[in-house]
Amino acid sequence: MNQKPTISRDQSRRATKGLGRDALVASICGGVVALMVGASYAAVPFYNWFCRATGFNGTTQVATSAPASGPIARKITVRFDSNVAPGLPWKFEPEQSEVEVNIGQVTTIYYTVTNQAARTTTGQAAYNVAPLTVGSYFQKINCFCFTEQTMAPGEKREMPVVFYVDPSIVSDHDNDGLSTITLSYTFYPVREPVVKPLASGEDDKRKGNL
Repeated sequence: MNQKPTISRDQSRRATKGLGRDALVASICGGVVALMVGASYAAVPFYNWFCRATGFNGTTQVATSAPASGPIARKITVRFDSNVAPGLPWKFEPEQSEVEVNIGQVTTIYYTVTNQAARTTTGQAAYNVAPLTVGSYFQKINCFCFTEQTMAPGEKREMPVVFYVDPSIVSDHDNDGLSTITLSYTFYPVREPVVKPLASGEDDKRKGNL
């Protein structure tokens, strides 16, 4: 006569514990995956902030005034580069290809931008400097790259850049012998420009242009 196999209480408890342990491991793995996905999205704004704060990857800095120490005798050449990304029908170029300045000297140069399209277009400039080691020393007081630029059909505009090279660069031995810095801009198309609110009593001149 055949007997049915029996399961002891100990075996049942071990099986239950095993299922609970598997569920815990699965929950932990799911949490880790969710954390990694969240971190990947958070890394983008953190990376942008890190570049601005440290000058990493040639990101220039924003200044509010001239350096307190003033210019020094050492000179450096600053070259200007311009690019336009596909999809933006603009002509974009510096009015001069380079300038020689004293380190710490506040300098103003101009880029010229022309909208070659028969419609209003908007662009935003990205920028960096080369070599990458000078990013934290290249200070911009004013720049068209701080905001989006909207151009009417056929419009031509001069856009200033006010900058200086921080005198503390002379103490950075990674930049010993440095004689030339290249400031580079690339304009990218903006598909949906940010619409600024009108001031009280201001006429809306943007109708038909956005």
